[in-house]
Amino acid sequence: MLYNRFAQDAAGASPIRQSEACFGRPGEPARFHSERQDTSLPGWRRLAELIDEAVADGREVFRPLVDLSPAERQDLVTLPPTIARLTRVKRLLLYGSPLVRIPPEIGAMESLEVFEPYTSRSLHWFPYELTRCRNLRDSTVSTRSLYGNFKFRHPFPRLQPRGALAEVAECDRLDPRVWGVEEIRGCSVCSGPIDLARFRQVWISLRVATDVLPLLVNACSTVCVQALPTPAEGYVMTPHQGGREIEQPEPW
Repeated sequence: MLYNRFAQDAAGASPIRQSEACFGRPGEPARFHSERQDTSLPGWRRLAELIDEAVADGREVFRPLVDLSPAERQDLVTLPPTIARLTRVKRLLLYGSPLVRIPPEIGAMESLEVFEPYTSRSLHWFPYELTRCRNLRDSTVSTRSLYGNFKFRHPFPRLQPRGALAEVAECDRLDPRVWGVEEIRGCSVCSGPIDLARFRQVWISLRVATDVLPLLVNACSTVCVQALPTPAEGYVMTPHQGGREIEQPEPW
């Protein structure tokens, strides 16, 4: 018999979101998911409660989806920023989630060792802040769903040019289809405040624990972009702004 390592964590596979067309047809640009998180929904409120419970009891394993109903799971687009309080959690298990993005606050989970969003097929990228989890040693990600993944080389969404953020009326309510996120609260690299005129977004592919992941960097300046590490071998070898014009290595 083959052992299913995810059996105790499976909450029932979440269907791919109806808007799933992120890689586009041949010749069409790739794009971000457009869903916004409705924080009034039961699933979001229940997840926030589960985070409070995990903080209170200091647990080291957090598998919230098994405590949500199928309908509640479908309420989730991202995770609450309060995951930053889960500083004792060593294993974060999100098997089969419907999530389309992970918030940058995951970088505050200083004890995180194992990250498993396996079969979360609408997760195509991760925040650069994930690299702040210095103890992270094991990950299980559905890599074929990732932008730039080594088997299919899915294209990356084109990012906005430098200074474009200064033209946005509400920087705390961004269009996620354009920016990838609904809000940018600080620099992914130095944690400093964002200067709208100098702000830059770039992609970089880095090995994080077990997998090479496409990471979205929200940088306060060109200086922070220049401070980024060297990308993983076999991927685009410089930070870039995506788009189909970016030449990726041939699929492996």
